[in-house]
Amino acid sequence: MFDSGFGGLTVARAVIDLLPNEDVVYFGDTGRYPYGPRSLDEVRDFARQITTMLVKRHDVKLVVVACNTAAAAALDSLQLEFQVPVVSVIEPGVRAAMAVTENGRVGVIGTVGTIGSGAYQRSVEAHGAPVVLTCAACPGFVEFVERGELDTEQVHVLAQRLLAPVIDAGVDTLLLGCTHYPFLARTISDVMGRQVTLVSSADETAFEIRATLERTGMGRTPGIPCRHRFLSSGDASWFRDLGRRLLGPELDVVEAHAWD
Repeated sequence: MFDSGFGGLTVARAVIDLLPNEDVVYFGDTGRYPYGPRSLDEVRDFARQITTMLVKRHDVKLVVVACNTAAAAALDSLQLEFQVPVVSVIEPGVRAAMAVTENGRVGVIGTVGTIGSGAYQRSVEAHGAPVVLTCAACPGFVEFVERGELDTEQVHVLAQRLLAPVIDAGVDTLLLGCTHYPFLARTISDVMGRQVTLVSSADETAFEIRATLERTGMGRTPGIPCRHRFLSSGDASWFRDLGRRLLGPELDVVEAHAWD
């Protein structure tokens, strides 16, 4: 699985917990983060490059696009180009949000690139559910997470300003449309109010991965020792220090990756 940085670790945590027999290779593209402000064409190129590396160099049997911006930009093309299943975080998150809402008003927050792509809007429309969707871009959230600043006064003030549109819309469910955002869940919940349910796509994505492995017969035999590998295109020691705080003890060694 891959992400622009640390956000996809929320998905990695869910996968490791749900599928303890599976090997996991996680790539954090911290040398080129954040993806949100970049053009979708550029992010699409990054996603293809990373997927190629995971498939050819690490022989993975399934790829998880654990980055909403990359999924919005590249999911369709990746699924067409590569022979292995490619799963994203967008569709599982939408399904979970639609199952939770009671008043039919759902908010989605994400990066500028994700919200601007219309990926969530299209997914909700495809389901045909009677849901009123309010989307808001939250530039700056990713950078706070990448610095490990998860509960500062500055991020709280920023959240009050950026979440105003979804608060005004009266949503009862807020989909965290960026895998970095669950790390800010406490701040986001404080601003939104306890009556609003926050939905993360991490658990739902892990369930979809399990279903895909079962359907294709690719699940790993229980009892065989598994391995978790973590790679970063940026500062590997920084990735290890912050990533270990965010994920847990499984993140013990980080391999530095340099693009050819």
